[in-house]
Amino acid sequence: MPLPLDDITVVSLEHAIAAPFCTRQLADLGARVIKVERPGSGDFARDYDSRTKGLASHFVWVNRSKESLTLDLKQPQALAALKDLIVNADVLVQNLAPGATARMGLGYDALSVAHPRLIVCDISGYGNDGPYRDRKAYDLLIQSEAGFLSVTGTPQEPSKAGNSIADIAAGMYAYTGILAALMQRQKTGQGSHVDVSMLEALCEWMGFPLYYTYEGAAAPSRSGASHATIYPYGPFQAGDGKTIMLGLQNEREWRAFCDQVLLQPAVASDPRFNSNAARNENREALRTAIHETFQRLTAQEVVERLDQAQIANARVNDMADVWAHPQLQARGRFRDVGSPAGMISALLPPGANSSFDYRMDPIPAVGQHSEAILRELGRGDAEIASLRASSAI
Repeated sequence: MPLPLDDITVVSLEHAIAAPFCTRQLADLGARVIKVERPGSGDFARDYDSRTKGLASHFVWVNRSKESLTLDLKQPQALAALKDLIVNADVLVQNLAPGATARMGLGYDALSVAHPRLIVCDISGYGNDGPYRDRKAYDLLIQSEAGFLSVTGTPQEPSKAGNSIADIAAGMYAYTGILAALMQRQKTGQGSHVDVSMLEALCEWMGFPLYYTYEGAAAPSRSGASHATIYPYGPFQAGDGKTIMLGLQNEREWRAFCDQVLLQPAVASDPRFNSNAARNENREALRTAIHETFQRLTAQEVVERLDQAQIANARVNDMADVWAHPQLQARGRFRDVGSPAGMISALLPPGANSSFDYRMDPIPAVGQHSEAILRELGRGDAEIASLRASSAI
């Protein structure tokens, strides 16, 4: 069955997470993604850890279904090969240091003249211009600059997200930006430039706190895993030591919670707790009352009461729980993909589509496809041998 992007070729000068996450999603839809890596070591994310059958967890996550071509772009022969590869490409993605591709003659201004249908996507920390353009931009630094840390954590201490949220946000906007550019090219016949910054991507995701503080209003407080303004809405521990996340949205649910979960209907009308504003002001007293009930119950018993009262709730799962999650298993959301270390289980992309199945091909070894790609470009045995001898591939 044809895939939406199976006639699209993407060349990517990528490392770490943002660009590889973008291009993996293009590959999921059938695009041919040629990942250009350093000879020998490859993408430095390959060495972040060795937790997945000896492979790096980050790399396994964002690099399936790609071809790996190693090129030392400081060597003229390798750079020439890359430029030949771009001739037949639809998309060039890069997240090198700002200005690096322009210095190699691979910036959008130069490429758009020779290849007017080419879509060029630059992913950076702060964008292609402005006073912050050349600042180093790691995920945690962008979480800081975008204000994410100001609203995440406890009142005593800010906390970062447990995953690379700024990289993920940038990768998502690069992915959707490229899809939009491909649709635009169908209308105009012209390629375009997509300039995605991690800062702008994460600031978009900060829309609620931004508008909450509009025109100098007080910012939402850091409240750990609890909701900043609604209570009770957050984690509560049961008597067996397991934690349940619950969320009350309105006064009807509050009365049901008191009646069917706490088994104390009178608490609902207590002046300290008879409105969300009052509950928010008296969090500690209410937390104590909830704790007294929950400590006499197991987590399963708490969940049963919450479900009976139709109160939204969730278990606080660890990663082992997620791998075994009954909902993911029931919906068949895992597939095996190949890798240099053998078959590895992988989560299917979100959004099941009735007209096609996502591509779930192997994770490449460093330079696994170099020779085949170079032969496509017309390089013969002697030239390939020369490139290897000079460590250009």
